[in-house]
Order: sequence, then C-alpha cells, then structure tokens
Amino acid sequence: MRYSSRIKPINCMKANAAEVLTNLPEQREPLIITQNGEAKAVLQDVATFEEIQEILLKILALGNRAVTAGKVRPVADVVARLRAKHEINPPASEP
Repeated sequence: MRYSSRIKPINCMKANAAEVLTNLPEQREPLIITQNGEAKAVLQDVATFEEIQEILLKILALGNRAVTAGKVRPVADVVARLRAKHEINPPASEP
C-alpha cells in the first residue's frame, strides 16, 4: 500500500473536516495527519477499522487453537530449519 497520497497536514483537516470525513468510507484507506511535518495520527473510517479488528481477532483465535492443539514449534527450531534449507539450496547468483 502506498500512503504518500494519503498524507495531509492538520490544517487541511481542520479546514476540510466534513469533506474528509465524507470521503473516508468511499476511499477505504487511512489518512495520515501530520503536524509540523511529522506524522501524528491516522484517520480511518469505522467500517474498515472494525473489519481489521475482526480479522485480527480471528487470527489470534486461530493461533490460540494451534497452541492448544500442540501445532506449534519453537522459533529457534524453525529458524534453524530455514537456515539449513537455505544453505543446502543457496539462491542462484545473478550474472
């Protein structure tokens, strides 16, 4: 996602609040609000926010089920396996 077109100074938000809030649900992308040239806040429509929260809760529930079912591995084991696989099959070097 590119947010460069979705960055607005707080003065723009102040001057155009009604329009900004009207457009948020249509665009379904967050708006980054800056103050003194620094990102300070993210503005997002409620429907998109709720969808993201629901997705995150589902992911957490799936993770908890995997833990409960014993379908987990220590991170160190996964990293070691990935490293071993990478050493056995190094990527082809570019010419």
